[in-house]
Amino acid sequence: MAKPDLTPLTRIDGFVAAALVDSESGLALATEGNDDNLELAAAGNTEVIRAKLKVNARLKMNDNAEDILISMGKQYHLLRPLREANTFFLLMVLNSGLANLAMARHQLQEFEQKLQFS
Repeated sequence: MAKPDLTPLTRIDGFVAAALVDSESGLALATEGNDDNLELAAAGNTEVIRAKLKVNARLKMNDNAEDILISMGKQYHLLRPLREANTFFLLMVLNSGLANLAMARHQLQEFEQKLQFS
């Protein structure tokens, strides 16, 4: 997969940071924004993705998570597993006081659809 340009995500209201993360290694392959803890957040949220995949497998769910929301006092962490490259996910950190969560989810989905996998 070519390293994507995450710059379009900076236009989302409340944007703090974003990363494309390899869910097998926990490494951020591309980052954008000013969050000193983004690498740590990428690694930690990899465990969230893995846990959700295990639960889905054990429940024999014939469905995939579109996104996972972690809501904190000042931030939202939005995790979006990629449909076309299922070993990767997008992590977006938003300021919860400035973000429109529904719009951010929609914009992140649109961004994912424009990603090129080669």
